[in-house]
Amino acid sequence: MSGTGEKSAVDRAGMPEAQDSDGIRDKAYELCKEYLNGAWRTITRNQLVVRQVSGGLSNLLYYCALPEGQLPVNNEPSKVLLRIYGQTHGEKVLEMKCVTECVIFTLLSESNRGPRLYGIFPGGRLEEYIPARPLTTEELSDDDVSLLIADAVAQIHSMQVPISKEPRWLWDTIERWLRDMENHMRAGEISPNKLALIEDIINRDLKQELRWLRNYLSSVHSPVVFCHNDLQEGNILMKENVSDNTNHLTVIDFEYCAYNYRGFDLANHFCESMYDYKNENFPYFWARPENYPSPEKQERFVRRYLSSLEGGNCSDEEVKKVLGEIRAYTLASHMFWGIWSVINSIISNISFDYWRYGEARFTAYFQHKSAILRDEETELLLDDPLLTKTDTEDCLQLSTSSRSSSLIETN
Repeated sequence: MSGTGEKSAVDRAGMPEAQDSDGIRDKAYELCKEYLNGAWRTITRNQLVVRQVSGGLSNLLYYCALPEGQLPVNNEPSKVLLRIYGQTHGEKVLEMKCVTECVIFTLLSESNRGPRLYGIFPGGRLEEYIPARPLTTEELSDDDVSLLIADAVAQIHSMQVPISKEPRWLWDTIERWLRDMENHMRAGEISPNKLALIEDIINRDLKQELRWLRNYLSSVHSPVVFCHNDLQEGNILMKENVSDNTNHLTVIDFEYCAYNYRGFDLANHFCESMYDYKNENFPYFWARPENYPSPEKQERFVRRYLSSLEGGNCSDEEVKKVLGEIRAYTLASHMFWGIWSVINSIISNISFDYWRYGEARFTAYFQHKSAILRDEETELLLDDPLLTKTDTEDCLQLSTSSRSSSLIETN
C-alpha cells in the first residue's frame, strides 16, 4: 500500500497500537540510511521527517522525508513510505500472506503498475510515497470513477502471478475462520450479550449453509483469475496532480490477493457500495443497501471491464453471463465478511462494532439467498408447459407470500 491511504476505518476500521515515537524514529532513520543511501546518510536522526499517515488492522504506515532544503545526492527519493507489518503470531498461513503480498508488490513495481519498491526488510518494506487519497464510498458509484475502477480490475485480472493457480483460497479461508469461531465459542470466549446480537446466525448450522453455498456456486461457471479480493474504497487511491493521460487510480493492499473466481472479486466490489466505514460514531460504519449499484450501473461497469480485458467490444451475452456470476457470488462475499467479522470481534481491540457489521452481512446474505431462490422458482414456473396462465399466477402469488413470510422470520 502506498500513498496516504491504507484501508480506511476500514481495514475495515481503525488502527493498531502505534509504536512509540522515539522507537519508530530510530528504526526509520536506520532503515532509510541503509536502504536509500545518498542524502539519507548525511542527515541526523532528529532531522529526519517522520509522520504516521495511516494504519489498518495489520500494518503501520509512516511518511519519511529528507528535511526541507536537503536535496538528493543521486537518484534516491526525497520521501518514502515506511510499512511496518503487524504480528503474524507464527501462523504459517499469515506468514505466507506477507510473502505473497511482497511478491505482488514487487511485480507491480517492476511493471510500473504500482508504487516503486525501495527496500524489503524483516518486518516491513520501504515504498514510493504517492500523493493520493482513498476514494469515498460515494465515489464507487460515480459514473466516471466506476469506469476507471473497471479498467483497474481488468488489469489485475489479466496478471500472471507466480503463486498457486488453484482456487482454494476462498473456501479454505472461510472454513478456517469457521473452525476458529467454533473454537472460541466452545472456550467460552464470547460474552452472552455479544452472542445475542447474532443469535439467529449462531443458531443456524453454518457448516451446512457453507455446504449449500459451495454446491450452489459449483453450478456457476466463473473463470479463475488473479483477484484482489478486497476492492473497497479504502484500497483504491485517487492520485493527485496527474495529467489527463495518466491513470488516476492505484489499487493498493493486496493482503487478500489470490487466484479466485472472477465473480467473487466483482461481486465483492459491488457490495462495498453498501457499506461506508467513515462513521466516526458507534458502530463506526453505515449499512446502506439502497446504494447497491443499479442494473444500469452494473451493466456499464461490466461492459467497460470486458472491453478493457478483451481489448474491444463485448457481446450482450458476455455481459449477461458476468452479471450472473456477480449475482451468485454476492452470497460468497456476504458469507466471507460475515464470518470475518465474528472472528475479529473476538480477537481485535479496534474501535469498530464487528458484531453489528457481521449481523449486517449475514442479514444481507440470507435476504439475497431468499431473492435468488424466489427468482429460480419463478423461472421454473414460467417454463412449465403444463401450467395454465392462471395456475402460474396463483403459484407465483403463493411463492412470493411464502418467501416474504420466511424473510420476516429470519430477521
